[in-house]
Amino acid sequence: MRKGEQPPWIVPDGLWERIEPLLPPEQRRFRFPGRRRLDDRRVLCGILFVLYTAIAWEFLPKELGFGSGMTCWRRLRDWNDAGVWQELHEVLLAELRGADLLDFSRAVIDASHVRAMRGGPKTGPSPVDRARSGSKHHVITDAGGVPLAVSLTGGNRNDVTQLMPLIQAIPPVRGKPGRPRSRPGRILADRGYDHDKYRRLVWAKGIKPVIARRGTTHGTGLGAQRWVVEQTIALLHGFRRLRVRWEIRDDIHEAFMTLACAIICWRRLHNSLS
Repeated sequence: MRKGEQPPWIVPDGLWERIEPLLPPEQRRFRFPGRRRLDDRRVLCGILFVLYTAIAWEFLPKELGFGSGMTCWRRLRDWNDAGVWQELHEVLLAELRGADLLDFSRAVIDASHVRAMRGGPKTGPSPVDRARSGSKHHVITDAGGVPLAVSLTGGNRNDVTQLMPLIQAIPPVRGKPGRPRSRPGRILADRGYDHDKYRRLVWAKGIKPVIARRGTTHGTGLGAQRWVVEQTIALLHGFRRLRVRWEIRDDIHEAFMTLACAIICWRRLHNSLS
């Protein structure tokens, strides 16, 4: 971090202006009000601190003013249940499209293994990590590497099984006059997605599948366009909490994934405006 820069877990004004309207209203208690509710923006900073540093919730430094780790965990859970992170992601995708920073001419898909230290739903013996418990992050991006959708599965799930769910998970993106856009022109994928059944399913969606064939030599040229999804996965794993799955609950880990996608979109938008 450069001198004079704010830490990345401090929520900038521009991002907060987009998040605050999405938060569910506070349920006030009149008879037994209890403690005063901690400011939502401070709590969000605590959530981002955990996302960026991977610190355990119980060790969240109280002197930073973020509240307790349990308070931050509960807000992350409640806001995820209310769909806040998904709505934020869709809002930022719409702004990117409105600024001509979203390219639906093609989409790129890939997956990455992460160790699941404590097990839980959507884990399985990883074929690339000596059958240790692991999960997979599945990502689909636009032609420029903007994350459109993500999903979580067990580490033993075949990549191709998430091809159609990821395509269907792309939200309708507004931002321009006319109908929202949710269908890319082409889908690019590596040999792990080579299956004629899924090619037919992609064609049935009106999308052209461009998938490398098993057994063919390298040098097909797809790497020149597919590298953007690998870059996006690297950006996701730049959030240290996503490098290893520490959460037993899959919904909490998925909340972190969706929030990280929204932050990547915010960075892209903010850089274009500055």
